Amino acid sequence: MPHIVGEVMTREVVEAHRETPFKSVAQLLYRNRISGLPVVDGDDKVVGVISETDLIRCQAARAAHGRARRTRIPPLRRSARRGAALARATTAQDLMTSPAITVHPEQRVADAARMMERHGVERLPVVDEEDRLIGIATRRDLLRVFLRTDDEIRQEILDEVVNRAMGLPPHVVVSVRDGMATLEGRLERRSDIPLLLRLAYRVDGVVGVVNGLTFRIDDARPSDKRSASRNDPA
Repeated sequence: MPHIVGEVMTREVVEAHRETPFKSVAQLLYRNRISGLPVVDGDDKVVGVISETDLIRCQAARAAHGRARRTRIPPLRRSARRGAALARATTAQDLMTSPAITVHPEQRVADAARMMERHGVERLPVVDEEDRLIGIATRRDLLRVFLRTDDEIRQEILDEVVNRAMGLPPHVVVSVRDGMATLEGRLERRSDIPLLLRLAYRVDGVVGVVNGLTFRIDDARPSDKRSASRNDPA
């Protein structure tokens, strides 16, 4: 069934604290070859995140603030005031984006991927039920799920969906090519078809599902008008 964040997250996390100096944050990113990190408090609770972009903005703000002081241009706009604050940033507390967008280990990988896309972030701190940091999920971590082979995807659909979740007989045929799953065979009831298709689509790595299923009993109609069919009109 769908993979969860706890299965793919990185457990060894490079982190900073509120009081970590600007230069130390930059060194952490550079030495560990990462583009961002979470900021935690004394209880390991995530209070913010810092990315390379935050450091670059800080450096740019310092340069702009220096030019403004030399030319005596008053900082009238809110963005200018924000720039002045960044120019004075000396610690992780000053640099971080807060509150942080986090996920829990039991959340689905697909949901985490959608969160990253929606918020335009490259990583999500993973927290426990008390919001303490236990891992980090990066785009690279999540991508591993979608690099599964067609055979792995096919086997999971057969084992977890067709057999375990649906309890269907083994004559349902599943084939997968480039992540596109095709389901063929004849089911007893018409109503099982949309459920089977939905569950197959939720398997990680599946990019689409082709319906080649037929049914014997059309239980979507009134019981006195049930009919046999070889086609799924849905």
